[in-house]
Amino acid sequence: MTVLAHRTDTVTRDALAVLQPGFEGTTAPEWLLRRVGEGLTAVGLFGRNIASPEQLAALTAQLRTERDDVLVAIDEEGGDVTRLEVRGGSSFPGNLALGAVDDTGLTRDVARELGRRLAECGVNLNWAPSADVNSNPDNPVIGVRSFGADTHLAARHTAAYVQGLQAAGVAACTKHFPGHGDTNVDSHHALPRIDVDLDVLQARELVPFKAAIEAGTKAVMSAHILVPALDPTRPATLSPQILTGLLRGELGYEGLIVTDGMEMNAIAGTYGIERGSVLAIAAGADAICVGGGLADEATVLRLRDALVAAVREGALPEERLADAAARVRALAAWTRGARPDAQPEGSRASGIGLTAARRAVLVTGSTKPLTGPYVATLAPVANIAVGDETPWGVAAELAELLPGTGSGVFPEGSSAGDVLAAAGDRTVVAVVRDAHRHPWMTEALDALVEARPDTVVVEMGLPRTEPRGALHIATHGASRVCGRAAAEVIAGA
Repeated sequence: MTVLAHRTDTVTRDALAVLQPGFEGTTAPEWLLRRVGEGLTAVGLFGRNIASPEQLAALTAQLRTERDDVLVAIDEEGGDVTRLEVRGGSSFPGNLALGAVDDTGLTRDVARELGRRLAECGVNLNWAPSADVNSNPDNPVIGVRSFGADTHLAARHTAAYVQGLQAAGVAACTKHFPGHGDTNVDSHHALPRIDVDLDVLQARELVPFKAAIEAGTKAVMSAHILVPALDPTRPATLSPQILTGLLRGELGYEGLIVTDGMEMNAIAGTYGIERGSVLAIAAGADAICVGGGLADEATVLRLRDALVAAVREGALPEERLADAAARVRALAAWTRGARPDAQPEGSRASGIGLTAARRAVLVTGSTKPLTGPYVATLAPVANIAVGDETPWGVAAELAELLPGTGSGVFPEGSSAGDVLAAAGDRTVVAVVRDAHRHPWMTEALDALVEARPDTVVVEMGLPRTEPRGALHIATHGASRVCGRAAAEVIAGA
């Protein structure tokens, strides 16, 4: 009985160790602290948990009163996907902008500075960078989160990002393996499918992940996508062929494998989060990310108990769960002992995000200096990864530079007539995001430019359409500094 009880306690602790749950609020709830004391080794943070750097530092310190090596993870890509600056917009331009500049030293410095800010707040695991090659321009969830559509460009910048982030003592989690770039479905809503052969996967999708592994990435995040050439029945997160056979075996990766959010509909709507979590660990994943939507103690207990029951019933080998938990604890130990590299003399860290955003701007055409323009933001529905709570655009930034600037937000279905009625006789600055994916937006732009040839167009997504307007600015991202860089061009034109 004593041996059985000890075994049960060990399995229960291991089941807790492989979870990366979220929670509500800006302080750690009592239940979370109790579970950390019982063996929970990682916690995931989202925008709802962050009010300021000082508050975040206090929160992470609170978590470490229970366990000094707890992994505190965050989805901080910079650019469009930010949690650290969710209410004001990111101080960094994001991957596509960095890819557009194509200076790996700059990418490394940006990632290092972002990592430094995370480390100062007590965050030691970042679910970034995105190593996806955005080969499908209609991709609804990757887009500007990718370094670009060129495989080798994405690879060299992925490696540089990993090196910069980890030089600051923050573990990188390269995602979304084996590559989410050639999809036209958002895995938050359904299960995407990539129908290409093995040769294409090897030459395109896998190249940036190989570069990340060579650069020493401490973690890799799996994708909830079906890749029939690798596994015709199970998505990558649940596939032994993909996680154990390909990532561990063929690519030789020994670090932590983290799942994407298990409450995403690609898994929750097909397998359910309990069965999905068991299958993921059995397939070779080491950590279960959950908490973007389900962020309560009941979810943690459901997943813990599902893993324990699977071990008892023989559906999940005990040694596989123990191995997964050991990998989590090994990364936790690395973060506790990590020491940031010395800051290079003459570092470009100060204001580096705005510097990068300025370098990424692509300008076509010209216009006279504007006085009191009207900024019309044609706003598509944001995908879940980006969220709709983070502001974007150029209106606020341009108003600082050009007093008297007016502005309005025009949702899906708005027309050029709506914009012109609001703008009156003022010059229109039309701000769009992925206009090529939204026919209503393209139609409105064409009509605006026809009616007002002096219209200024700012594309803050993928610049896939032909430049239009008297002045066309492509920012390669919609973060705050991208908006600032565009506003400077408009105000100085």
